[in-house]
Amino acid sequence: MPTTALRVELGRRSGPGVPDADASALLLVGGKVRSDADFVFYNQAAHSSGAVRHEGKRETGGTVTDTLFVDLARVEPAVETVILAASADGGTFGQVPGLHIEVKDAARGATVARFDSTGATVETAFVLGEFYRRQGAWKFRAVGQGYDTGLHGLATDYGITVDEPQQPAPPAPAAPPPPAAPPVTAAPPAPQAPPVSLSKVTLTKAAPSVSLTKQGGTSGVMRVNLNWQVRKQFSGWAAKLGRPTALHNDLDLDLCALYELADGSKGVIQSLGNAFGALRHPPYIHLDGDDRTGAVDSGENLTINLDHQRAFRRILVFVTIYEGARSFADLHATVTLSPQHGAPIDFSLDECTVPSTVCALALITHTGNDLIVQREARYLVPERGVSPQRTVDHAYGWGMNWTPGRK
Repeated sequence: MPTTALRVELGRRSGPGVPDADASALLLVGGKVRSDADFVFYNQAAHSSGAVRHEGKRETGGTVTDTLFVDLARVEPAVETVILAASADGGTFGQVPGLHIEVKDAARGATVARFDSTGATVETAFVLGEFYRRQGAWKFRAVGQGYDTGLHGLATDYGITVDEPQQPAPPAPAAPPPPAAPPVTAAPPAPQAPPVSLSKVTLTKAAPSVSLTKQGGTSGVMRVNLNWQVRKQFSGWAAKLGRPTALHNDLDLDLCALYELADGSKGVIQSLGNAFGALRHPPYIHLDGDDRTGAVDSGENLTINLDHQRAFRRILVFVTIYEGARSFADLHATVTLSPQHGAPIDFSLDECTVPSTVCALALITHTGNDLIVQREARYLVPERGVSPQRTVDHAYGWGMNWTPGRK
């Protein structure tokens, strides 16, 4: 490897009936992970060392790319190998055209290595390549070995403890109670990390909604994250951090939410006007901050308190361009909703082909006893002199009064 800051892109062609493919990485010592923390994938997006980070998906020109950022300089000395893998969701890799892995210099964008996988059949997980140490230097090797047991089989083969669905045990036959034993004082068991959950829900145009109630995700907090990558707005990538360096003005995207509560009160959550909301009292929605990087481990974040779900009637999560661009045309964004309990929900935004400065992302509605998340991914074009906020309000019939504001 000519440099240590690398961007690893798992690519495939898109099309009707093509299964989704997810990138993952495992950091190995002696051929196994040291703990579940050495597994980086969509549910565990960054390694604690900062050496590997999952950056999410984008679609350009009929090709879907899932990206990992790898900084080999930050890989701990004990780690000998970084496995680069893929798992298929909704089919086998024999149904995935154009499957490949490409390693790029993160600072310059130049391709360092590429491997095209052409022999897949029934496999649902693939080790496409690996970084390994040899005589003090890092090298890349193409692998191309598959599993027909999916991400579960791949993970457990390298030592990951996977959260298994619990099956009810058959009732035991009645037995007489055992004789009483003298009390024994024992030390409490050492706390253990929970097993890794591999479940997720990806919303698409064909399947745009999911019930949080049926997923068991209606308590605790839910984090809504927007992360993005911008190609044409930036001159290159900072080698150390792997983040964009702006040519002129930084792109500033603002994650926002319109809310309507069960008592009829309405409002907006946004950084404009410092309307950051509150988590422990109405509206039970809080904007964490104002981010300009778009990185998957930060980005723009909203937190929703689902312990008060009955207070909600509907919540519309949307994003506006505050400055730095005139449309979303070069935005490659992923939206992830992570309930404290239940599977994470994600979806990618479609290519923007209109001069839009506001995009409706997701609509959360509480109807009866059901809490539904609906993928919107709807680009809106404000009329001249009309703000993005007023535009999205009109499109969804919120009926609020708007005045100018600033950060």
